[in-house]
Amino acid sequence: MATYKPKNILITGAAGFIACHVANRLVRKYPDYKIVVLDKLDYCSNLKNLNPSRHSPNYKFVKGDIASADLVNYLLITESIDTIMHFAAQTHVDNSFGNSFEFTKNNIYGTHVLLEACKVTGQITRFIHVSTDEVYGETDEDAVVGNHEASQLLPTNPYSATKAGAEMLVMAYGRSYGLPVITTRGNNVYGPNQFPEKLIPKFILLAMRGQPLPIHGDGSNVRSYLYCEDVAEAFEVILHKGEVGHVYNIGTKKERRVIDVAKDICKLFSLDADSVIKFVENRPFNDQRYFLDDQKLKNLGWSERTIWEDGLKKTMEWYMSNPDWWGDVSGALLPHPRMLMMAGPFDGSEETKSLVSNSVDDNNQNSMVVRTPKSSTSQKSQLKFLIYGRTGWIGGLLGKICEKHGIPYEYGRGRLQERSQLILDIQNVKPTHVFNAAGVTGRPNVDWCESHKQETIRTNVVGTLTLADVCREHGLLLMNYATGCIFEYDAEHLEGSGIGFKEEDKPNFIGSFYSKTKAMVEELMKEYDNVCTLRVRMPISSDLSNPRNFITKITRYNKVVNIPNSMTILDELLPISIEMAKRNCRGIWNFTNPGVVSHNEILEMYKSYIDPSFKWANFTLEEQAKVIVAPRSNNELDATKLKTEFPELLSIKDSLIKYVFEPNKKVFPN
Repeated sequence: MATYKPKNILITGAAGFIACHVANRLVRKYPDYKIVVLDKLDYCSNLKNLNPSRHSPNYKFVKGDIASADLVNYLLITESIDTIMHFAAQTHVDNSFGNSFEFTKNNIYGTHVLLEACKVTGQITRFIHVSTDEVYGETDEDAVVGNHEASQLLPTNPYSATKAGAEMLVMAYGRSYGLPVITTRGNNVYGPNQFPEKLIPKFILLAMRGQPLPIHGDGSNVRSYLYCEDVAEAFEVILHKGEVGHVYNIGTKKERRVIDVAKDICKLFSLDADSVIKFVENRPFNDQRYFLDDQKLKNLGWSERTIWEDGLKKTMEWYMSNPDWWGDVSGALLPHPRMLMMAGPFDGSEETKSLVSNSVDDNNQNSMVVRTPKSSTSQKSQLKFLIYGRTGWIGGLLGKICEKHGIPYEYGRGRLQERSQLILDIQNVKPTHVFNAAGVTGRPNVDWCESHKQETIRTNVVGTLTLADVCREHGLLLMNYATGCIFEYDAEHLEGSGIGFKEEDKPNFIGSFYSKTKAMVEELMKEYDNVCTLRVRMPISSDLSNPRNFITKITRYNKVVNIPNSMTILDELLPISIEMAKRNCRGIWNFTNPGVVSHNEILEMYKSYIDPSFKWANFTLEEQAKVIVAPRSNNELDATKLKTEFPELLSIKDSLIKYVFEPNKKVFPN
């Protein structure tokens, strides 16, 4: 059998789990091969997975979506691609029950785009399509012979159905157009770099956190597991020795019940399995067993090398050494995660060549960045926002921002606490994202909430939770504008210390009923993996006539306290919140500009830029308490997480000058 030798390989989905191990292996072992990796960097991808290759001259990274025909054609031609290894896919079964259309879009349409590009360019000599053992459906519990490559495909869930559909396209293009296709169907894979929505990394991270290990059903489901490096070697063998037109199972005869996997992980962490393992509701359908006949691949010279105990130990050690590799994964660690999937930024509406540029970062990483053209409207046309809080300050500003950027939007008509009305809104508007800027803050301030507690609960707690629940049912990301007024300076976060409260810190301020309801709902919202909670504080905008504006408020007070606080400049941060929606950001975020500013510092700026004759007086917290009903929150929030995601974010004082005081600056006579 002749050995195939590629020259220029395109690997799709290469920042994902299995593909990164394949890409790093090929880059390392075959310096004569040029490896171009394409990934849109979805939630389960991480560019750090490709760190071992980043300095290699035969490696190039491209950020982009396989669903862009222009991009794919451009890459095949300009990079002289002769080989494609197609890994890019949505793969998590739980997600497919809640976001099945995205699976069709990514797994079937994306594969179709690649195949059509191969047909058009006519230069591909190998197309390796990565499928799954799940396309065979459930194996009989008493079967002693596994599914072989010619077995019937009987998928049982939306994920495996889309993979089977993609296989049919691959087979059709092979037969109709003579494309040199090879298909692989693999068992479960585990090891370092895997996003923790999958069983083994999820259990490891939960064990590290001392949390229960949730098992679907009774844990009797049987799965076969292969270590990632063994699988990468299998693809290396198939690349060089696989026969065109053939299918290869990548599997192992060693099977394990899910309950036994959980027990083995408990043993590694010296945990009592009986007290740690928690049985939860099963999936809508959960195949009992997948069993493969892998003899065909073994005939090419491949065999499994890593025993279960060694692979599991190496995997545990990697996650122990890299606990923050994936950032906030609280949503993935839920018993039934529903991670939201966003399309990549590339659309190809302008000449593709102008969108792709070679670049070298500070670490000399060869890369290509696919830029969204300024004149492109495709991504905007894919978006449609449903906004609650039309009559509110933030809700009104969101509408204006959408109009400015050409993003379609509608305001919700339903009351938040009325579930049926919210469902009707979603059915009528058909949004891609929901923004909640509705809520009770008081009229004219939070003191109102002290005497209207039922109304406050109805909107701030019941309404917000109902909206989150309805959004989750419909697979929608909810951007929820919350408050950071749930903290107060304490012994560990002293005023002036520069030590701010982080996203994971527990609220410690219960001085007002408003803050109590907000802290309560924030805690409950942690159970919803489809919510992005934005902690706004003392919001400020360039509209100094708005009575909700913090600057407007304090310039109208007779006296003010003088305490440094974190604050939110809406002109800068509201557009960022829309970008966060596009990026599928979830979890809790301190939504303030970095640093703090005091009342007096703001009023000094006001005097300097707006009114030189302005005067004010200070009073103490004790004196303030005599003229207000409920105490006020004073704190500093740590904005490191937001600054890391958006490095261009200005400090609070710089943002005040740029967005508020410079635009309103008065020209004074000499």
